[in-house]
Amino acid sequence: MEALRPVRRTLLRDRAYEAIRDAIVAGEIEPGAVVRDAELAERLGLSRAPVREAFSRLVDDGLLESKPQSYTRVTPVVAADVRDAAAVVGALHELVTRIAVPLLRGTDVDVMRAANDRFAAAVRAGDVDAALRADDELHDVLVHVSGNRAAAATVARYTPLIRRLERQRFGEGGNCRSADLHERLIEACAEGDVDEAVRVTAEIWRGLEGLADAG
Repeated sequence: MEALRPVRRTLLRDRAYEAIRDAIVAGEIEPGAVVRDAELAERLGLSRAPVREAFSRLVDDGLLESKPQSYTRVTPVVAADVRDAAAVVGALHELVTRIAVPLLRGTDVDVMRAANDRFAAAVRAGDVDAALRADDELHDVLVHVSGNRAAAATVARYTPLIRRLERQRFGEGGNCRSADLHERLIEACAEGDVDEAVRVTAEIWRGLEGLADAG
């Protein structure tokens, strides 16, 4: 499991959380798999305490489910949960887009363009993980520039639920998000057209809500 490698001994709770979360999203730890704190602690080069704390956060995030004194396991991918998460995350992306567009600098737009170039290249290469990373980098510009920490925290919490389904669908031969939609968003941002940027953002996230109902 590539994501489950030893981590630096700083912010151990966060690093354990991120490593286990990323392994779940990537499918390296599959839905229904039982996870054990001792086993993962050994693999990550940590004590059991930060791994147990990571488990608690991942239960709150909906990626793990736990029955006391019995098991902790990865949750199944449930379309309704993904649809709900996409609706919430999409609404927050619309909010941060409305706030961020008037504040964007040329360098911010350049970062978005570069991320979309990586996204398009990854889609052409069939590299789902790289495509999703680039997609995150593009949208994170708007989240960061908006300065809305509550929105950022909620987006970070629920996006992994969506990514897990996206990765599964694309692995089954589904279509990845359109670089053309991203380009429309970037152009609206570059022109300072708040309403158009929000419209395109809504279109992007409606597509993800629909993904939960596909196949």
